[in-house]
Amino acid sequence: MKIKRIALGTAAVLAATLVVAGGGAYLWAERHDSLDAIDPPDAASFDSELIDRGETLAAAGFCASCHTRSSAEPYAGGRPMETPFGVVHATNITPDPETGIGRWSADAFRRAMHQGIRRDGAYLYPVFPYDHFTRITDDDIDALYAYFMTRKPVEQATPENGLSFPFNVRTLLAGWTLLYLDEGRFEPDPDRDDEWNRGAYLVEGLGHCGACHTPRNDFGAVNEDARFTGARVDGWYATPLIPHSPAPVPWSEFGMVNYLIDGWDMDYGIANGPMQPVVNSLARLPEDDVYAISTYLLSFQDDESDVSRDDLLADAEARAFADDRVPEDERLEEGPLRRGQQRFADSCANCHRSVSDTAPLALLSSVQGDDPINLINAIIDGVEPPDGVPNKSMPGFSSMPDDEISDLVAFIRHHFTDEPAWENVSDAIAESRRNFQ
Repeated sequence: MKIKRIALGTAAVLAATLVVAGGGAYLWAERHDSLDAIDPPDAASFDSELIDRGETLAAAGFCASCHTRSSAEPYAGGRPMETPFGVVHATNITPDPETGIGRWSADAFRRAMHQGIRRDGAYLYPVFPYDHFTRITDDDIDALYAYFMTRKPVEQATPENGLSFPFNVRTLLAGWTLLYLDEGRFEPDPDRDDEWNRGAYLVEGLGHCGACHTPRNDFGAVNEDARFTGARVDGWYATPLIPHSPAPVPWSEFGMVNYLIDGWDMDYGIANGPMQPVVNSLARLPEDDVYAISTYLLSFQDDESDVSRDDLLADAEARAFADDRVPEDERLEEGPLRRGQQRFADSCANCHRSVSDTAPLALLSSVQGDDPINLINAIIDGVEPPDGVPNKSMPGFSSMPDDEISDLVAFIRHHFTDEPAWENVSDAIAESRRNFQ
């Protein structure tokens, strides 16, 4: 038995040694050379039409949303990105020669976008969605390069990332890349028309919608088996997209285009949280591109739905004006739904019963969906609508005690939906408090 244990132990050590040796050999084979630094190119050396196209593409990719911390210094980086592995800071992508990408050649920029490798040969963390950007054409990458290299240089060093061992070892990303990077440019579907393919290119590549709206696995890679089913991002819930959308009213082309360009539609509500700057970027796109995005996403919707929009709107209005849907056993006692109903009457009813000015709560994904965090964030921090939606802001109620917020959320969920009560409301309130400290 002792000999057998020794043999098994030796085999285990040998296997581990082979794994380590093999992993080391792979990492060595996958090392990447540093690309030569260049002198920052003169902005006048870039064609103006190429720069303009790059500006539109940067809007389509929402680049400023991540790479801008202060509106006074666009693209200077520094914004902290929370991940399950720690904090990663967005980098400076202005043409500053010391702290930005001023000494990056077009080849270095293209390699970063397509392969996730910096000019010095180190791997970029996949919080930068190069697993989506790998689909962008070389011509579009060159236009983006022209745009960024003609921005105002800002000298601002990127803060140190807050990643613990072993996640702070960039070399290990070679293994991540081997497993999860499907490198290659977008290939149009010959069975689809040009508009659908343009929408697919924008959604799957440059727009990287799945980076937020698809959950990730334990290694931080997009879980393709749960595509567009929603995920937590920066303390918000990126709601499921078609065909998984919790919106009661099926999405129409008009409603989706309206929402993407203006950030508001009567049937779906207001874009809030991380979606707000996305909408502000989309508003700068040609309308044809926004219609293409809508065409692509709507192609996944079940066209055979027997849900009547008129019936849903009538039900939403009836719920808005209904005085009491609290169960009988709570009507004579101070239960959470009763207390929430009173708080709603005191703080919310004046606006949310005026259905001509606000989307009915019964139609909102933040009320109908599986996660309460978006509704709680709106209550605590308010709603700051996108630029195209004036006069639809909502004040925050951060001074409201947690127990009253919990009661209010329970009442809104009960009164305006037929969905089961949320179970994680207290934890979500605590998380929201931390996010808006």
